[in-house]
Amino acid sequence: MVLDPTKHADWEIAEEAESRMKKVYQLAEEMGLEEEELLPHGHYVAKVDFKRVLERLKDKPDGKYIDVTAITPTPLGEGKSTSTMGLTQGLGKKGKSVIATIRQPSGGPTMNIKGSAAGGGLSQCIPLTPFSLGLTGDINAVMNAHNLAMVALTSRMQHEFNYSDAFLSKRNLRRLDIDPRNVEFKWVIDFCAQALRNIIIGLGGKTDGFMMQSGFAIAVSSEVMAILSVAKDLKDMRERMGKIVVAYDKKGNPITTRDLEVDGAMTAWMVDALNPNLLQTLEGQPVFVHAGPFANIAIGQSSIVADRLALKLADYVITESGFAADIGFEKFWNLKCRMSGLRPHCAVLVATVRALKCHGGAPVPVPGKPIDPVYQQENVEWVEKGCENLVHHINTIKKAGINPVVCINAFHTDTENEIKAIRRIAEAAGARVALSKHWQYGGDGAEELADAVIEACNEPTEFKYLYELDTPLRQRIELIAKEVYGADGVEYSPEALAKAERMEKDPEIKKLGTCMVKTHLSLSDNPNIKGVPKGWKLFVRDILTYGGAGFVVPVAGTISLMPGTSSNPAFRRVDVDVETGKVKGLF
Repeated sequence: MVLDPTKHADWEIAEEAESRMKKVYQLAEEMGLEEEELLPHGHYVAKVDFKRVLERLKDKPDGKYIDVTAITPTPLGEGKSTSTMGLTQGLGKKGKSVIATIRQPSGGPTMNIKGSAAGGGLSQCIPLTPFSLGLTGDINAVMNAHNLAMVALTSRMQHEFNYSDAFLSKRNLRRLDIDPRNVEFKWVIDFCAQALRNIIIGLGGKTDGFMMQSGFAIAVSSEVMAILSVAKDLKDMRERMGKIVVAYDKKGNPITTRDLEVDGAMTAWMVDALNPNLLQTLEGQPVFVHAGPFANIAIGQSSIVADRLALKLADYVITESGFAADIGFEKFWNLKCRMSGLRPHCAVLVATVRALKCHGGAPVPVPGKPIDPVYQQENVEWVEKGCENLVHHINTIKKAGINPVVCINAFHTDTENEIKAIRRIAEAAGARVALSKHWQYGGDGAEELADAVIEACNEPTEFKYLYELDTPLRQRIELIAKEVYGADGVEYSPEALAKAERMEKDPEIKKLGTCMVKTHLSLSDNPNIKGVPKGWKLFVRDILTYGGAGFVVPVAGTISLMPGTSSNPAFRRVDVDVETGKVKGLF
């Protein structure tokens, strides 16, 4: 029995569907995996030995590569994960060999406002509970590896402060002369914990550590997570792990994890995490879940390893980039594709009538509060005005030289006139358009979308980057700000300007990509400005160095690397059936 999503919660639908799940060995056999390539974690989840598979299939041609992105979302999201699952199921209904590659959800949003990002309705990734609550431990491995670097840094600072050069020399330690006012690293935790953003550590006596200001970021923003997302193999990960800049010495020289001699131990925590996790859709198509970085504060992509693996195993691979096309797709385009060497065949741009109304003038939805009744009523004028945001993102995708497909993620309150307006405007902007009812009907509701994607993938593309790596840093930032965000230019804080000038002279940093940190709720750096803002400049307040991941990180606006938990978080509704041990209330 398939439950009706208009009458049942996502977790109820997932629980019912899990009674019919394929066991992981059956799923693997259908994909063409061999038994020894599977590393089971119970009956329905496994890791896959990617190195063994890629070696066996090295001569097999890659499948078609599709990225799923979106227009600028409301605070409620636009169903990008749901659309990714729906498209995967729709292609499955068409008899296509298909695999989805998505990120692992962070415990922060899962226990806060957003939920688990497994999809929704009849288009979900299951089993829901392990997917949402730690999976096979990859995020824990990231936290341990990252925090080990902080342990190494802070203990070294304590010993250098308290002991002489002779004492250090006896222990084969050279004085690094770390500047406590110039420590770039923080601790990480996988929750939205605003109380930990700014802390003082080392309180107490001489043996209680070096006292200084510190703080926490959310685990998925860690450079270690970014490395998991972009590393090609274990050797590449090991090399990247030693290039992480944790602080600077008193002369301004970088202090790396290699300098602290902690990079090998950090990699040891990550060995098992490098293998992608295998789950499935509600309709039994395989899903690789791997890496978990947010797109507004990190690279926002599932792993290169998972994509390469999927492309050898399926004719169509659906990957998802975080948030809207100005953030997730831009990083997919200019960072992930550059690092992987992979070229997409098309991009799916998810839009909802709800979001378009928001961009057109309707009140902004507030998470945890009832949605304004105006969203249930037809308003073609708001939709048409909001389509300015849609067209902006269509044009961004076209600048990459690939084919855009607009997916109208249908709600039951959408009207025929509103849908017609979106089709007319999007088609005039040069995009294919498909109405998809995957949330309500699963793969059956996504067949129009699947047909549009198949057609788009059969058309030629002229993929090109927005910038080359020899483009100076500030010129790159300006290109992204103007060409992708629609800004008039860029302004810098004195600190960010000084860092940019220094980085442009450093031959090593000049080789790195550019990973922007910016709000996902607006094309601008102000989350309150909707539509397509005009007459503004991007304000860059800081620039971080992620030497191991391979990019510099300009931080725009007031966005924080540690989100806060709301007054009505999701954890209030999560519980356990003490008789069966089943978790309920996840969404």
